[in-house]
Amino acid sequence: MTTVLASKFKQLYVSRKFREFVRFAIVGLIATGIHYGIYYLLNLFLNVNVAYTIGYVVSWFANLYLTAHFTFKSTLSFKKGVGFAVSHLVNYLLHMVFLNLFLAIGVSEEIAPLFVFALVIPINFLLVRFVFKSKRFKSQEE
Repeated sequence: MTTVLASKFKQLYVSRKFREFVRFAIVGLIATGIHYGIYYLLNLFLNVNVAYTIGYVVSWFANLYLTAHFTFKSTLSFKKGVGFAVSHLVNYLLHMVFLNLFLAIGVSEEIAPLFVFALVIPINFLLVRFVFKSKRFKSQEE
């Protein structure tokens, strides 16, 4: 029984998709930390939605670079940049809907983003992976 579990774990560990997901999680933690840190500081002075948006935009640039080069070990083309931007527009809209929903039901401004991250990050992984792995977004050089 133990050897079967060890074999399955080894197959999972060496899987390219699993390694991509682990790298995605690392990039996600970095981008989420940037986003939340900026949001938390700006929320002291600005409207919650403005602070959240500024944090999102700043973290987006770090996320774009790290996702292309670290997560998917890919070159960044114009098509991928546009696809990433569109996927993150969808992601941003989901963030704003869930943030305001959690705020409306009484979750504190400090904690609400954490619930949003938990819901939206898995969706974002699927969207971004599609952009970086789909043949639709490959450039002529690749």
